[in-house]
Amino acid sequence: MRLKTYIVEDNPTIRENLIGTLEELACVIAVGTAETENDGKTWLNTNPQDWDLAIVDLFLKQGSGLGVLAACQDRSSSQKVVVLSNYATEDIRQRCAQLGVDAVFDKSNEIDALIDYCLEQMSRLDAKS
Repeated sequence: MRLKTYIVEDNPTIRENLIGTLEELACVIAVGTAETENDGKTWLNTNPQDWDLAIVDLFLKQGSGLGVLAACQDRSSSQKVVVLSNYATEDIRQRCAQLGVDAVFDKSNEIDALIDYCLEQMSRLDAKS
């Protein structure tokens, strides 16, 4: 079993490297990606049973990751939403918490923590099944 993960990231290099790393190290399967706020919101809301984890960047080609986060507030309690951003300041972390985000990770120095988080979520899914 793998953690079904949807990734909202507009940089193709970062997105592909992230998918490769998480699929190899964290029992993740990427079920889709988006580069814009609208595409991310649309997919997540029209496929509510098809994802366990959403990883969202804040700065996108169109719109903002904050809009994607706001659209995820009514998700199932088992679904997790995390932010992966170069701008993981204290203010951003507080704003994300207000939007119901489960965790915030800095792209530059918290990738290992994101991997650990994914593994923790996977073990919780395994325990439920």
